[in-house]
Amino acid sequence: MSAFVHLPVLSQEAPEALVSRPDGLYVDGTFGRGGHSRLILERLAPEGRLIAFDRDPEAVAAARRIEDPRFTIVHAPFSAMADELGRLGVARVDGVFLDIGVSSPQIDDPERGFSFRFDGPLDMRMDTTAGETAAEWLARASADEIAGVLADYGEERFARRIAAAVVERRRTAPLKTTGELARLVESAVPKNRRDAAQHPATRTFQAVRIEVNHELDELKGALEAAGGLLAPGGRLAVISFHSLEDRIVKRFFERTGHPERGLDPRLPLPAGFNAEPWFTGARRILPSKAEAESNPRARSSVLRVAERTARAWTGETGRA
Repeated sequence: MSAFVHLPVLSQEAPEALVSRPDGLYVDGTFGRGGHSRLILERLAPEGRLIAFDRDPEAVAAARRIEDPRFTIVHAPFSAMADELGRLGVARVDGVFLDIGVSSPQIDDPERGFSFRFDGPLDMRMDTTAGETAAEWLARASADEIAGVLADYGEERFARRIAAAVVERRRTAPLKTTGELARLVESAVPKNRRDAAQHPATRTFQAVRIEVNHELDELKGALEAAGGLLAPGGRLAVISFHSLEDRIVKRFFERTGHPERGLDPRLPLPAGFNAEPWFTGARRILPSKAEAESNPRARSSVLRVAERTARAWTGETGRA
Protein backbone atom coordinates (compact mmCIF):
# COMPACT_ATOMS: atom_id res chain seq x y z
CA MET A 1 0.00 0.00 0.00
CA SER A 2 1.34 3.45 -0.90
CA ALA A 3 2.31 5.79 1.91
CA PHE A 4 0.39 9.06 1.72
CA VAL A 5 1.02 12.14 3.83
CA HIS A 6 -2.21 13.60 5.15
CA LEU A 7 -2.34 16.80 7.19
CA PRO A 8 -5.66 17.16 9.04
CA VAL A 9 -7.05 20.66 8.71
CA LEU A 10 -8.02 22.71 11.76
CA SER A 11 -6.12 20.12 13.76
CA GLN A 12 -6.19 22.11 16.99
CA GLU A 13 -9.54 23.83 16.62
CA ALA A 14 -11.65 20.78 15.71
CA PRO A 15 -10.70 18.45 18.63
CA GLU A 16 -10.87 21.35 21.07
CA ALA A 17 -14.35 22.31 19.87
CA LEU A 18 -15.57 18.71 19.93
CA VAL A 19 -14.36 17.27 23.23
CA SER A 20 -16.22 18.66 26.24
CA ARG A 21 -15.75 15.61 28.50
CA PRO A 22 -12.45 13.70 28.38
CA ASP A 23 -14.21 10.62 29.76
CA GLY A 24 -16.98 10.78 27.14
CA LEU A 25 -17.86 8.72 24.08
CA TYR A 26 -17.20 10.34 20.72
CA VAL A 27 -17.75 9.55 17.03
CA ASP A 28 -15.43 10.41 14.15
CA GLY A 29 -17.64 9.83 11.13
CA THR A 30 -14.81 10.26 8.63
CA PHE A 31 -11.67 8.44 9.74
CA GLY A 32 -9.71 8.95 6.50
CA ARG A 33 -6.15 8.25 7.60
CA GLY A 34 -6.86 9.01 11.23
CA GLY A 35 -5.38 12.46 11.63
CA HIS A 36 -8.32 13.87 13.56
CA SER A 37 -9.06 10.57 15.33
CA ARG A 38 -5.57 10.48 16.83
CA LEU A 39 -5.88 14.08 17.99
CA ILE A 40 -9.25 13.34 19.59
CA LEU A 41 -7.78 10.32 21.36
CA GLU A 42 -5.03 12.53 22.77
CA ARG A 43 -7.72 14.59 24.50
CA LEU A 44 -9.56 11.62 25.98
CA ALA A 45 -9.04 10.17 29.44
CA PRO A 46 -8.45 6.44 29.93
CA GLU A 47 -12.21 6.06 30.40
CA GLY A 48 -12.98 7.89 27.16
CA ARG A 49 -13.94 6.14 23.95
CA LEU A 50 -13.84 6.95 20.22
CA ILE A 51 -15.80 5.08 17.55
CA ALA A 52 -14.76 5.95 13.99
CA PHE A 53 -16.56 5.31 10.71
CA ASP A 54 -15.37 5.15 7.12
CA ARG A 55 -16.75 3.55 3.99
CA ASP A 56 -13.34 3.33 2.30
CA PRO A 57 -11.79 -0.15 2.82
CA GLU A 58 -8.28 1.32 2.70
CA ALA A 59 -9.15 3.78 5.47
CA VAL A 60 -10.63 0.98 7.55
CA ALA A 61 -7.44 -1.08 7.06
CA ALA A 62 -5.37 1.89 8.26
CA ALA A 63 -7.65 2.33 11.28
CA ARG A 64 -7.21 -1.29 12.33
CA ARG A 65 -3.53 -0.62 12.86
CA ILE A 66 -4.35 1.70 15.77
CA GLU A 67 -3.67 -0.23 18.97
CA ASP A 68 -5.72 1.67 21.52
CA PRO A 69 -8.41 -0.05 23.62
CA ARG A 70 -10.43 3.16 23.57
CA PHE A 71 -10.74 3.05 19.77
CA THR A 72 -13.16 1.15 17.49
CA ILE A 73 -13.47 1.34 13.69
CA VAL A 74 -16.66 0.56 11.76
CA HIS A 75 -16.78 0.00 7.99
CA ALA A 76 -19.92 1.94 7.11
CA PRO A 77 -20.99 5.35 5.81
CA PHE A 78 -21.54 7.99 8.48
CA SER A 79 -25.22 8.25 7.52
CA ALA A 80 -25.61 4.74 9.04
CA MET A 81 -24.04 5.68 12.37
CA ALA A 82 -27.27 5.40 14.37
CA ASP A 83 -27.92 1.81 13.25
CA GLU A 84 -24.26 0.78 13.55
CA LEU A 85 -23.91 2.29 17.03
CA GLY A 86 -27.14 0.56 18.04
CA ARG A 87 -25.53 -2.77 17.12
CA LEU A 88 -22.67 -1.85 19.44
CA GLY A 89 -25.10 -1.08 22.25
CA VAL A 90 -24.54 2.68 22.04
CA ALA A 91 -27.58 4.96 22.30
CA ARG A 92 -25.99 8.28 23.27
CA VAL A 93 -22.69 9.99 22.47
CA ASP A 94 -20.97 13.14 23.70
CA GLY A 95 -19.76 14.39 20.35
CA VAL A 96 -19.87 13.73 16.61
CA PHE A 97 -17.17 14.94 14.24
CA LEU A 98 -17.43 14.98 10.43
CA ASP A 99 -14.73 15.99 7.94
CA ILE A 100 -16.68 16.16 4.69
CA GLY A 101 -15.52 15.35 1.19
CA VAL A 102 -12.74 13.36 -0.42
CA SER A 103 -9.52 12.75 1.51
CA SER A 104 -6.01 13.55 0.32
CA PRO A 105 -4.96 9.86 0.02
CA GLN A 106 -8.00 9.21 -2.18
CA ILE A 107 -7.14 12.15 -4.44
CA ASP A 108 -3.46 11.23 -4.63
CA ASP A 109 -3.98 7.58 -5.59
CA PRO A 110 -4.39 7.29 -9.40
CA GLU A 111 -6.17 3.94 -9.01
CA ARG A 112 -9.07 5.61 -7.21
CA GLY A 113 -9.91 7.88 -10.15
CA PHE A 114 -10.73 11.01 -8.16
CA SER A 115 -8.33 13.39 -9.88
CA PHE A 116 -7.66 14.49 -13.46
CA ARG A 117 -4.03 15.11 -12.42
CA PHE A 118 -3.38 11.39 -12.91
CA ASP A 119 -4.57 8.98 -15.58
CA GLY A 120 -6.33 6.08 -13.89
CA PRO A 121 -9.56 4.10 -13.85
CA LEU A 122 -12.69 6.27 -13.82
CA ASP A 123 -13.93 4.93 -10.48
CA MET A 124 -14.43 7.72 -7.87
CA ARG A 125 -16.19 5.45 -5.36
CA MET A 126 -15.31 6.07 -1.73
CA ASP A 127 -16.32 2.48 -1.00
CA THR A 128 -14.67 0.38 -3.69
CA THR A 129 -16.63 -2.70 -2.59
CA ALA A 130 -20.07 -1.37 -3.49
CA GLY A 131 -21.99 0.88 -5.81
CA GLU A 132 -21.66 2.21 -9.32
CA THR A 133 -18.39 3.63 -10.65
CA ALA A 134 -18.17 7.01 -12.36
CA ALA A 135 -17.56 5.22 -15.67
CA GLU A 136 -20.70 3.12 -15.21
CA TRP A 137 -22.81 6.14 -14.30
CA LEU A 138 -21.56 8.18 -17.26
CA ALA A 139 -22.27 5.20 -19.54
CA ARG A 140 -25.96 4.98 -18.60
CA ALA A 141 -27.15 8.42 -17.45
CA SER A 142 -29.16 10.55 -19.86
CA ALA A 143 -27.83 13.85 -21.19
CA ASP A 144 -30.38 15.71 -19.05
CA GLU A 145 -29.34 13.79 -15.92
CA ILE A 146 -25.64 14.42 -16.53
CA ALA A 147 -26.24 18.11 -17.23
CA GLY A 148 -28.34 18.44 -14.08
CA VAL A 149 -25.63 16.88 -11.91
CA LEU A 150 -22.90 19.06 -13.41
CA ALA A 151 -24.99 22.19 -12.93
CA ASP A 152 -26.22 21.39 -9.42
CA TYR A 153 -23.15 19.78 -7.88
CA GLY A 154 -20.41 21.44 -9.92
CA GLU A 155 -22.06 24.77 -10.71
CA GLU A 156 -20.73 24.17 -14.21
CA ARG A 157 -21.77 26.84 -16.76
CA PHE A 158 -21.21 24.50 -19.70
CA ALA A 159 -23.05 21.52 -18.21
CA ARG A 160 -25.19 20.87 -21.28
CA ARG A 161 -22.26 21.06 -23.69
CA ILE A 162 -20.26 18.63 -21.57
CA ALA A 163 -23.22 16.27 -21.17
CA ALA A 164 -23.81 16.25 -24.92
CA ALA A 165 -20.13 15.49 -25.50
CA VAL A 166 -20.27 12.55 -23.07
CA VAL A 167 -23.33 11.07 -24.79
CA GLU A 168 -21.80 11.57 -28.24
CA ARG A 169 -18.51 9.96 -27.16
CA ARG A 170 -20.10 6.85 -25.65
CA ARG A 171 -21.83 6.02 -28.93
CA THR A 172 -18.46 4.84 -30.22
CA ALA A 173 -16.49 4.10 -27.03
CA PRO A 174 -17.30 4.42 -23.31
CA LEU A 175 -15.23 6.66 -21.08
CA LYS A 176 -12.93 4.45 -19.01
CA THR A 177 -10.18 6.67 -17.59
CA THR A 178 -9.81 9.98 -15.83
CA GLY A 179 -7.62 11.25 -18.65
CA GLU A 180 -10.30 10.51 -21.23
CA LEU A 181 -12.93 12.40 -19.23
CA ALA A 182 -10.62 15.36 -18.58
CA ARG A 183 -9.71 15.68 -22.26
CA LEU A 184 -13.36 15.41 -23.32
CA VAL A 185 -14.40 18.18 -20.91
CA GLU A 186 -11.49 20.34 -22.02
CA SER A 187 -12.56 20.01 -25.65
CA ALA A 188 -16.20 20.84 -24.79
CA VAL A 189 -15.47 24.07 -22.88
CA PRO A 190 -14.76 27.08 -25.15
CA LYS A 191 -11.17 28.26 -24.78
CA ASN A 192 -12.19 31.89 -24.48
CA ARG A 193 -14.59 31.11 -21.62
CA ARG A 194 -12.28 29.07 -19.38
CA ASP A 195 -11.27 30.01 -15.87
CA ALA A 196 -7.51 30.51 -15.97
CA ALA A 197 -7.25 29.63 -12.25
CA GLN A 198 -8.49 26.04 -12.60
CA HIS A 199 -8.56 23.15 -15.05
CA PRO A 200 -11.75 23.02 -17.19
CA ALA A 201 -12.57 19.57 -15.76
CA THR A 202 -12.43 20.61 -12.08
CA ARG A 203 -16.16 21.22 -11.66
CA THR A 204 -17.12 18.12 -13.67
CA PHE A 205 -14.95 15.82 -11.55
CA GLN A 206 -16.38 17.31 -8.36
CA ALA A 207 -19.96 16.91 -9.55
CA VAL A 208 -19.56 13.32 -10.78
CA ARG A 209 -17.83 12.32 -7.55
CA ILE A 210 -20.64 13.82 -5.44
CA GLU A 211 -23.24 12.00 -7.55
CA VAL A 212 -21.48 8.61 -7.51
CA ASN A 213 -21.08 8.73 -3.72
CA HIS A 214 -24.42 10.43 -2.96
CA GLU A 215 -22.38 12.79 -0.79
CA LEU A 216 -24.96 15.48 -0.08
CA ASP A 217 -27.67 12.97 0.86
CA GLU A 218 -25.11 11.17 3.04
CA LEU A 219 -24.30 14.45 4.78
CA LYS A 220 -27.96 15.24 5.42
CA GLY A 221 -28.48 11.74 6.81
CA ALA A 222 -25.44 12.04 9.07
CA LEU A 223 -26.58 15.40 10.49
CA GLU A 224 -30.00 13.94 11.23
CA ALA A 225 -28.45 10.85 12.84
CA ALA A 226 -26.15 13.00 14.99
CA GLY A 227 -29.09 15.04 16.21
CA GLY A 228 -30.72 11.91 17.57
CA LEU A 229 -27.55 10.44 19.07
CA LEU A 230 -26.07 13.39 20.93
CA ALA A 231 -26.63 13.64 24.67
CA PRO A 232 -27.58 17.03 26.12
CA GLY A 233 -24.45 19.16 26.03
CA GLY A 234 -22.93 16.99 23.32
CA ARG A 235 -21.35 18.74 20.36
CA LEU A 236 -21.58 18.33 16.62
CA ALA A 237 -18.52 19.58 14.72
CA VAL A 238 -18.39 19.57 10.92
CA ILE A 239 -15.60 20.61 8.57
CA SER A 240 -16.61 21.30 4.97
CA PHE A 241 -14.59 22.41 1.96
CA HIS A 242 -17.01 23.87 -0.55
CA SER A 243 -20.19 25.89 -0.50
CA LEU A 244 -22.60 23.02 -1.27
CA GLU A 245 -21.60 21.15 1.88
CA ASP A 246 -21.21 24.20 4.08
CA ARG A 247 -24.64 25.50 3.05
CA ILE A 248 -26.26 22.23 4.18
CA VAL A 249 -24.50 22.35 7.57
CA LYS A 250 -25.26 26.04 8.08
CA ARG A 251 -28.96 25.60 7.28
CA PHE A 252 -29.16 22.54 9.52
CA PHE A 253 -27.88 24.54 12.50
CA GLU A 254 -30.12 27.46 11.61
CA ARG A 255 -33.25 25.30 11.46
CA THR A 256 -32.45 23.27 14.55
CA GLY A 257 -31.33 26.36 16.44
CA HIS A 258 -34.40 28.38 15.48
CA PRO A 259 -37.41 26.04 15.01
CA GLU A 260 -39.68 28.98 14.19
CA ARG A 261 -37.74 29.77 11.01
CA GLY A 262 -39.61 28.86 7.87
CA LEU A 263 -43.00 29.52 9.47
CA ASP A 264 -45.17 32.32 8.12
CA PRO A 265 -44.97 35.07 10.78
CA ARG A 266 -48.45 36.27 9.77
CA LEU A 267 -50.05 33.03 10.93
CA PRO A 268 -50.52 31.68 14.47
CA LEU A 269 -48.04 29.02 15.56
CA PRO A 270 -49.18 25.43 14.98
CA ALA A 271 -50.84 23.67 17.90
CA GLY A 272 -48.23 22.15 20.19
CA PHE A 273 -45.38 24.03 18.51
CA ASN A 274 -42.21 23.98 20.60
CA ALA A 275 -39.84 26.90 20.01
CA GLU A 276 -37.05 25.44 22.14
CA PRO A 277 -33.98 24.79 19.94
CA TRP A 278 -32.38 21.40 19.39
CA PHE A 279 -28.94 22.97 18.95
CA THR A 280 -27.52 26.12 20.47
CA GLY A 281 -24.36 28.23 20.32
CA ALA A 282 -23.59 27.54 16.67
CA ARG A 283 -20.29 29.07 15.64
CA ARG A 284 -18.07 29.21 12.58
CA ILE A 285 -14.30 28.70 12.78
CA LEU A 286 -11.85 29.34 9.95
CA PRO A 287 -8.22 28.21 9.63
CA SER A 288 -5.51 30.60 10.75
CA LYS A 289 -3.53 32.52 8.17
CA ALA A 290 -0.48 30.42 9.02
CA GLU A 291 -2.33 27.14 8.43
CA ALA A 292 -3.86 28.35 5.17
CA GLU A 293 -0.40 29.27 3.92
CA SER A 294 1.25 26.01 4.99
CA ASN A 295 -1.55 23.62 4.00
CA PRO A 296 -3.32 24.52 0.72
CA ARG A 297 -6.17 22.10 1.48
CA ALA A 298 -7.07 24.16 4.55
CA ARG A 299 -7.73 27.37 2.62
CA SER A 300 -11.34 26.56 1.77
CA SER A 301 -12.16 24.74 5.01
CA VAL A 302 -14.92 25.86 7.38
CA LEU A 303 -15.59 24.33 10.80
CA ARG A 304 -19.10 24.72 12.22
CA VAL A 305 -19.86 23.61 15.78
CA ALA A 306 -23.02 23.61 17.89
CA GLU A 307 -24.16 22.07 21.18
CA ARG A 308 -27.14 19.79 21.66
CA THR A 309 -29.87 20.94 24.02
CA ALA A 310 -32.02 18.71 26.21
CA ARG A 311 -35.01 18.89 23.88
CA ALA A 312 -36.19 15.48 22.65
CA TRP A 313 -35.15 14.88 19.04
CA THR A 314 -37.96 14.55 16.52
CA GLY A 315 -35.96 15.49 13.45
CA GLU A 316 -34.77 18.84 12.20
CA THR A 317 -38.19 19.69 10.79
CA GLY A 318 -39.83 19.04 14.14
CA ARG A 319 -41.95 16.18 12.81
CA ALA A 320 -41.75 12.76 14.42
